Amino acid sequence: MKVTEHIVKAKKSLFSFEILPPLRGCDIQDIFSTLDPLMEFHPPFIDVTYHREEFIYVEKENGLLQRKKISRRPGTVGICAAIMNKYRIDAVPHLICGGFNKQMTENALIDLNFLGINNVLVLRGDPLKSEKNFIAPKDGHKYAVELVKQVKNLNVGKYLDTTFLEKKESPLFDFCIGVAGYPEKHLEAPNMESDLFFLKKKVEAGADYIVTQMFFDNKKFFSFVKKCRSKGISIPIIPGIKPISSRNQLNGLPSRFYLNIPNELVKEVEKAKNKKNVIHVGIEWAIHQSKELKNSGVKVIHYYTMDRPENIYKIVQAIY
Repeated sequence: MKVTEHIVKAKKSLFSFEILPPLRGCDIQDIFSTLDPLMEFHPPFIDVTYHREEFIYVEKENGLLQRKKISRRPGTVGICAAIMNKYRIDAVPHLICGGFNKQMTENALIDLNFLGINNVLVLRGDPLKSEKNFIAPKDGHKYAVELVKQVKNLNVGKYLDTTFLEKKESPLFDFCIGVAGYPEKHLEAPNMESDLFFLKKKVEAGADYIVTQMFFDNKKFFSFVKKCRSKGISIPIIPGIKPISSRNQLNGLPSRFYLNIPNELVKEVEKAKNKKNVIHVGIEWAIHQSKELKNSGVKVIHYYTMDRPENIYKIVQAIY
């Protein structure tokens, strides 16, 4: 079922989760151990992130260093298939611009369709640590809006190359397309007005729903929704929630994601005597956020697990 269909049919607030593929060398049981407890809350769908290949240097026998590509968290497509097979719920793989040219993207979408996956979250993706700014791959997409258009083209049978298609007529896909939204603007956007302009471009290109970046002040989310509606963006907007889990995040999250952490939350974290207390503060704050969002009539609340499913479990259990 499409994400948008889940939203339309929801009679009360639903809870979805986003997981990271396990680190290289781990197996699918790591994913199942993360998701098994969360299945208690009957999530309509699970997002699975995609991580680009990174460059590492390995020493050769002659002592020289060799530059190699490696994916630290492989297996997004396979994980989605495993989730759908085990839990009989929808999986939403992330599809990014970085690391893929257009033909590779088309091939990936053909594979997803073959597996019965008809939801994708389309993102530009972050720059590599070795990149100062995002660098688009050769013959790839520089912006998420271009990637949305390619997915939409496949939905109407427009392929890059029809030479090897078995059917005389190009088969149509039926992907439900999600995109990212930023309640406090994307860190690279010069201002909120500019960010909303490009978000609307993604919607006009064919996006079906929006999932927001994390935020810690619900007023930011409600304001964002209001601004989107005033710009004619009428598709569903799903709030994304992540609990604070360490004191270092007070500085790390704002610098990495361009977001504001309310002073009340900062004070509570700083007062916490140890890591366990910090985690408790983060959970309680996210519970408060979630209750307010639920009471406001939000159809789906999306949680970023970030390999900490036990924290998310406590939050959703408190409001389920």
